Amino acid sequence: MTTVIDGVRVCEVVHSAVPLAGMSGTVLAVIAQGAKRLALGERIYEYGPGQYLIASVDLPVTGHFVDVAGGQPALGFGMTLEPAAIAELLLQVGPAELPRSTGSARPAIAVSDAPDELLDAVVRLLRLLDRPRDQKALTPVYKREILWRLLTGEQGEAVRQLGLADSSLNHITRAVRWIRENYTRPFRVEEVAQLSGMSVSAFYRNFQAVTAMSPIQFQKHIRLQAARLLLATSPHDVTGVGYRVGYDNPSQFSREYRRLFGAPPSLDAVRMRDGAGNGEAVLP
Repeated sequence: MTTVIDGVRVCEVVHSAVPLAGMSGTVLAVIAQGAKRLALGERIYEYGPGQYLIASVDLPVTGHFVDVAGGQPALGFGMTLEPAAIAELLLQVGPAELPRSTGSARPAIAVSDAPDELLDAVVRLLRLLDRPRDQKALTPVYKREILWRLLTGEQGEAVRQLGLADSSLNHITRAVRWIRENYTRPFRVEEVAQLSGMSVSAFYRNFQAVTAMSPIQFQKHIRLQAARLLLATSPHDVTGVGYRVGYDNPSQFSREYRRLFGAPPSLDAVRMRDGAGNGEAVLP
């Protein structure tokens, strides 16, 4: 759930839920108790107490808590990673204070062990939820410290690329944004590569490195997630929903929908209407 601190989420889950599909956002996620499993394309990520996950591109993912037992709820923390805040910090500290960048595209999602300094800053930020008087003065300080710990940590290069306008990550982010805004229409990879300012070979290589999917596979995930949202309000119009998100073949739509969500569209619509699988965010 969201909190009064802008960009900060906390979650508490008392039992393992079915995997949920959604968009990752650009986020730092930390698990305090329990464990979570996240799928991006064919890649599977699992993280638990003492670890953190970075998502540096807003991508379609599926996730759920997998270690909720003994009456102990799973607890998670999430903080949105703002490119402007990262860029400002990079500008102030200068490149000499940071590890040298390789310049190559990295996976958009990664898991690392969390250093004590990062966990300490997260705890101090969360304590502000109970100290309204301190929030305005200290929230920017603690957020900035968290960003600094990330920038100088194991996943620092991925976080740094978020703040660099001409990084490979931001070229791919532009492509991701374009596909999301135009997901119903067919496109050629050459077209999106040109929009991203990259050669076709470099674009395809970097897109797969970042998203774990080809551009066409990514478009399919976006279409199916959009279809699921539409089915929540139009559960009896499966064929119409398929057409609206770009499918010309109803059987192909049903087949691919079932492969992603584990049930055919009509059955999944009933499941959503009855509330199954709701109440848990994909991240943190």
